[in-house]
Amino acid sequence: MNPTVSIIVPVYNAEATISRCIESIINQEYRDFELLLIDDGSIDSSGTICDRYAAEDSRIRLIHKENTGVSETRNMALDLACGTYLQFLDSDDWITPNATRLFVEEAERYHCDMVISDFYRVVGKRVAQKGDIDDDCVLTQEEFSAHMLQNPADFYYGVLWNKLYRRDIVEKYHLRMNPQISWCEDFMFNLEYIRHAEVFYALQVPVYYYVKTKGSLASQGMSISKTIKMKLMVFEYYNNFYKHVLDEEDYEKNRLQVYRFLVDAAGDGAVPPSFFSGSKKLGEERNSVSQEVVAGEGILMDDYRDRKLLDYYLEPIAQKNNLTLGEVRLLLCLSQLRHIGTRKEIADFAGITVRSLSLLLQRLSLKNMLKYEENRTTKELKITFLPLASPIQNEIAAAQSNFEQAKYAGFTEDELIQYAALTEKIKNNIQKIL
Repeated sequence: MNPTVSIIVPVYNAEATISRCIESIINQEYRDFELLLIDDGSIDSSGTICDRYAAEDSRIRLIHKENTGVSETRNMALDLACGTYLQFLDSDDWITPNATRLFVEEAERYHCDMVISDFYRVVGKRVAQKGDIDDDCVLTQEEFSAHMLQNPADFYYGVLWNKLYRRDIVEKYHLRMNPQISWCEDFMFNLEYIRHAEVFYALQVPVYYYVKTKGSLASQGMSISKTIKMKLMVFEYYNNFYKHVLDEEDYEKNRLQVYRFLVDAAGDGAVPPSFFSGSKKLGEERNSVSQEVVAGEGILMDDYRDRKLLDYYLEPIAQKNNLTLGEVRLLLCLSQLRHIGTRKEIADFAGITVRSLSLLLQRLSLKNMLKYEENRTTKELKITFLPLASPIQNEIAAAQSNFEQAKYAGFTEDELIQYAALTEKIKNNIQKIL
């Protein structure tokens, strides 16, 4: 039976980084994938490292070939791929543990032809989140192209690795990389794919770590005349793309915007000055977990593990909806309370201070998630969830389901029944005392 996702990684002289890349893939929460490692004639130990991983994991398909370049290497992988979806990585980058799961969930929830995500840009020991589309909704081809028009030559749109593609579209139109192009070849592939796609979704959760190690065309030794010729060739393709997706009147209105591509492309992937002011130390960009405590024993250790596992599934909801993790936690707490009590009672249930609760309620109110009022006599709160909170509550319910599936993975049906019975007995024992 074919896998749901084919993950493609071209490998060339990446001995220092390929293990990190592969580890991030084989340790994905989502398990139904094949990993296509195509060794493009590496002359270091990359091939040997790939051999070791392929021998240990049956999901890995490894091909060793003569060096022909990244485009032909990706094309070979596309010829071999069997998945419903296609996902790409570069060998010096890596992905978050939930990357493939989030891609597939959104693709299937919205019946997408393409899911595009935010990513982390890594420079040395610093990391910053990068995205472009703020719309939390399904986009048509015209709407997606309009967003792209605002930031021509942006890595967000140009690269392969922050996107999930449908393989049937790629095969129906026989879309492949152009081996004659060594700059923006992936962008040209994307433009051709977008021409045939209809439904797009922007996932505002960073799932990819892009390491800035790739050089510009000049640093690759390409002559100025050849560089200019290649960039003009790509621009012509880009220009023709907008002539195709826009009618004649709209194209004329946006002609100057289209021509901005030539100016923006001159940056050739340079790190913007704003990167460092908005960056964090690598490792601090996600919710932290103490591995020592996770491995510990004791009542408080159990509580910590449960809380951190739940946070792991709530964090993408916060990132996606421009909320803090605390705000999402409170939405979960409020949705589980049968009776909304006083601030003190709610804060106690949520495990936060009354002051923190008040601040979170204010923020959620300002974000039109809920409204609340306090009874002057009883001090009890009346909380009403607003329409904007409804889709987030649905996502929280899905996160709870993922949490339970992860926590009880490997349990048999009989074990689950027995566990439920024992848990109920423990709850009754505690209720008798409290």
